[in-house]
Amino acid sequence: MASFLVRRILGALVILLIISAVTFYLFYAIPRDPARAFCGKICRPETLELIRHNLGMDEPLFVQYWHWLVGIFAGREFVQFGECPAPCLGYSFATQEPVFGAIVDRFPVTLSLTLGASVVILSFGILTGMLAAWKVGQPLDKIASSSSVVGASLQVYFIGPLLAFFLVDSLDLIPRPSYVPITEDPMGWFTHLMLPWVVLSIIFTANYTRMTRSQMVEQLSEEYVRTARAKGMSSRTVFFRFAWRGAMIPIVTIFGVDLAVLLSGAIITEQTFTLHGIGELAVRAVQNTDLPMLLGVTVAGATAIVLLNIVVDVLYAFIDPRVRLG
Repeated sequence: MASFLVRRILGALVILLIISAVTFYLFYAIPRDPARAFCGKICRPETLELIRHNLGMDEPLFVQYWHWLVGIFAGREFVQFGECPAPCLGYSFATQEPVFGAIVDRFPVTLSLTLGASVVILSFGILTGMLAAWKVGQPLDKIASSSSVVGASLQVYFIGPLLAFFLVDSLDLIPRPSYVPITEDPMGWFTHLMLPWVVLSIIFTANYTRMTRSQMVEQLSEEYVRTARAKGMSSRTVFFRFAWRGAMIPIVTIFGVDLAVLLSGAIITEQTFTLHGIGELAVRAVQNTDLPMLLGVTVAGATAIVLLNIVVDVLYAFIDPRVRLG
């Protein structure tokens, strides 16, 4: 296990280094000059050059990237902003606030939205898929399969305002979506994020229902399941003890990939319900050509995805005893 984690962490560092280098080059190679945003309407050439120097943009691109990379581990000194302690991702061109601080402030919103939706997705998706496989060919199976097709065809920006109108504005069943820190009010955190969780999870729940059903049906036809039945084990024991574990491996694998889609889907959900998370930072950074903020959000998202996928790989050994991490 230890050697596996060391290899995965080293591989993750290499992946993040490549992502940051490519992203840095792509963002800073755009033809628009970000220094002009600080120069105002009347911008003299000497003033523009001074701003570029203060921002460190008058140096070669690889030197700028090296300074940015060193700043993450050792901090960095800016002529215009002063000392930026580690981990330093630079300063926003638009708001002049530290990029790392802005991401840390918004991260709990996006994390709460993503993890809450993940719990709903896995709980309802897997449970419904297992029930459909248990009653394969019966009315419950047909209802679950049909509902999953409908759910997969919906979109966040459509179903979100629709449910908000009925559940919040018309019926007043739940409060309007917002973010309340869980440390301050756990119940308020839950109730105010309930609707975004449901909306974000509808599409994925439908996919996991179909996936779980197909995997369970396939596992029930495997040789080891027929052997367990031949030894006199009940259908319930075979279903929940053997077939369930075999079906979870591909589902966990797909979920590790879907975490990236969930994070990107959280951006749309944040915009739909006006939640001030990392998605809002990304949208505003694109609108303002705020390159440090764009780079910071991209690297932060990539880091979260890589780490969560390592966790998913470790879960394999706990779900299926046949899997060994060496």
